[in-house]
Amino acid sequence: MDTALLDLPAPTAARLRRPGWRDPRLLAGVVLVAAAVALGAWAVRSAQETVPVYATRGVLVPGAAVGSDDLVVVEVRLPDLASAEYVSAARPLPEDAVALRTVGAGELVPADALGSAADVALRPVAVPVRSAPSDDVVPGAVVDVWFTPKPPMSSSGDGKEAKDDKGAFAPRTLAAGVTVAEVNRPDGTFAASGSAVVHVLVPQDALAPLLAALSADGAIDVLPVPGPAGR
Repeated sequence: MDTALLDLPAPTAARLRRPGWRDPRLLAGVVLVAAAVALGAWAVRSAQETVPVYATRGVLVPGAAVGSDDLVVVEVRLPDLASAEYVSAARPLPEDAVALRTVGAGELVPADALGSAADVALRPVAVPVRSAPSDDVVPGAVVDVWFTPKPPMSSSGDGKEAKDDKGAFAPRTLAAGVTVAEVNRPDGTFAASGSAVVHVLVPQDALAPLLAALSADGAIDVLPVPGPAGR
């Protein structure tokens, strides 16, 4: 055996040094931990913060005056950007606020759903109907208004209605997709003989045919639009 190999000094194990406060690695770790704690605290605090906004007590229809009695204050958690989309309860309502579009009962009031009366392009019209309207015809519902003209009596004097081959007396739509503002249903002793009146919000370009039909000889029906569009 070669004795030269036996004379080599044994290697010494390097000792691990405890990092000091000035060690860059320790400082970087402290900074990361502090940042994580601060971020977590901010997230928890943000999740617990609420903002006061208005919600409706009942259905709001276009053109209806809106006051504090029509609304209720609710505390909700909303991101900063989303909170600007709703009417804040931290500020008073304008005195002349009106609804510009339909807002369902219990819903948060969107900021663009309120305005002034000058912004409303609809006009309320009271429409008496020949038969009791459907239970789906309620404030805020979307309906179609139909008119059925009454054919004139035949010239023979037999008391029969004249036939119309051209369909001039066929039912026709007066207003499609209009919103119901109010419904007056007869009750009590007048339920059998009285007729219901449905107040609908009509665009100005549809006013003329509807008003003409109201003064004409015939019958008017208000039919609810089925599906989500009618809510």
